[in-house]
Amino acid sequence: MDVRVGDRILTKKPHPCGANVFDVLRVGMDFRIRCTGCGREVMLPRAKIEKNIRKVMREEA
Repeated sequence: MDVRVGDRILTKKPHPCGANVFDVLRVGMDFRIRCTGCGREVMLPRAKIEKNIRKVMREEA
């Protein structure tokens, strides 16, 4: 899956605050993502993130 730093991802399951859109801050074996609703940062393994991504939203320059 082609996810880059700076992308926004829409997930299948929402964060406990209710938002399901996250900013990608770090990509590698682990992903660091920031919730757009409450600002909480979470690190998750690549396999778990890739399974839960519904859509990757990218700003085209």
